[in-house]
Amino acid sequence: MFVDERILTLFKRNAHHTLTYWSVFFSFGLCIAFLGPTILDLQCQTNSTLSQITWVFFSQQFCLLIGSSVGGVFKRTLFSALSALFVSALVISIIFAIIPLCNNVLLLAIAMAVSGLAMGVIDTIANIQLVSIYQKDSAVFLQALHFFIGFGALVSPLIADPFLSETGCGNHTNNNSEFVHHFRNMLRNSPIADHSINQSHLPHEQVEEDSNVHYAFWIMALMNLPVPIAVLFLMYREQLIPCCPSSTPRLLDKDELAMENQQGAEGTDVEQKEHEAGGHGDLFSCCQNDNLRGLPVSFFMIHILGGMVLFMTDGIVGAYAGFVYTYGVAPPMSLPHKTAGYLASIFWAAITAGRLLSIPLSYRFQPMRLLMFNIAGAIVTVLMLLIFYTSSIFLFVGTCLCGLFLSSIFPCMLAYTEDILDYQGCATSVLVTSAGMGEMVMQVLVGSVSSYSFLLCGMIIACIGFILFIGLLLFHRIHRNYLTVRNAWP
Repeated sequence: MFVDERILTLFKRNAHHTLTYWSVFFSFGLCIAFLGPTILDLQCQTNSTLSQITWVFFSQQFCLLIGSSVGGVFKRTLFSALSALFVSALVISIIFAIIPLCNNVLLLAIAMAVSGLAMGVIDTIANIQLVSIYQKDSAVFLQALHFFIGFGALVSPLIADPFLSETGCGNHTNNNSEFVHHFRNMLRNSPIADHSINQSHLPHEQVEEDSNVHYAFWIMALMNLPVPIAVLFLMYREQLIPCCPSSTPRLLDKDELAMENQQGAEGTDVEQKEHEAGGHGDLFSCCQNDNLRGLPVSFFMIHILGGMVLFMTDGIVGAYAGFVYTYGVAPPMSLPHKTAGYLASIFWAAITAGRLLSIPLSYRFQPMRLLMFNIAGAIVTVLMLLIFYTSSIFLFVGTCLCGLFLSSIFPCMLAYTEDILDYQGCATSVLVTSAGMGEMVMQVLVGSVSSYSFLLCGMIIACIGFILFIGLLLFHRIHRNYLTVRNAWP
């Protein structure tokens, strides 16, 4: 059989919990992807510049990190965990509903900050609850979380697309930097790009029109409402709502009872090992771990370089998803707004498909080889996007390729560093924190430079990430030699 019978039995027994936790990650995906295609309409709504509206990305990502950090507080009991999930999912629907009422950028930033807190709580609690249910068998169920994030991120731009204005405010093409203009003029003389120069469109006067994007937010608010209802129903089934009468819980059959006893024993071993290693808690407890004293420099450099690589690559993901729509509607592309709206959906669809493809590939290839291939592929793709900067067809093709190459870098890096460190240290905490900070910082950086210089910024960032990865390989070799000498010492 394709699925282990024991895993299938576990899923059947915990299907209600599992499906509910997956559904809240659909909310996470909805909330993380809608800003990109709607940013120009929101810029018009708030009467702000692009550099000002970019801080909305920052407020969401920054509060997401805060929410992820404090989310562990609610894990102590099932009631507190489910209550936090219910409130967070409901808050996301409320935020979607009130976004059209935010007429200045400060109010919008506050709304997105609140949604970021809710997303962070969802991120932490759903992961912890699934791990506590399935323990050592949780990998396949955690992988499914990424698909629901990708699915939500794919649906969100598709909902927004029919309601995007065709012309916008007419002021989003005025902030192109001289450096990018000079860079493109150099590319214009390239014989490779000559065939596509005639396809570029000259800027034309745009007539401001009323935006209907508020309907998209209200649709997403309604679409998300079943998620908090599902969490509330799970609380009812678990008799966690005080006003509901209690009933006698069902008895376990003998197979489930045996599995419960076995899983409980395994869970005790896992918790003991994690306590000894001290490496998979929050970042602050990792830094205070006494077991880290006396370790070589290579041990800490692996943490730092691995985190820096993800800071760069996840920063590209955040910047690309946030600004590819703005790039598509601006000269020289000058795509129709509704056509450009599909770019974010294609990007997230490619990331979801890439995560699916990486599952069988991880069985055949080492994480180091997959990382080398993916980072190099991302660099080549962004370089080709810079060369064919006037080709709308290659923009869609390159967006798809970029999503495929970037999709599996995070799980591969996590597996690679954890394997190097023999599942000791703080690799997971450092990598997750670094990736989140990368998305937050790069979105602000790219938005501050210009709306569509993100390709040039992405090229520079990807090259820096590749250099850092080479450094990681070097310190991997140094650390391996250290372990060899230490194990050989009598």
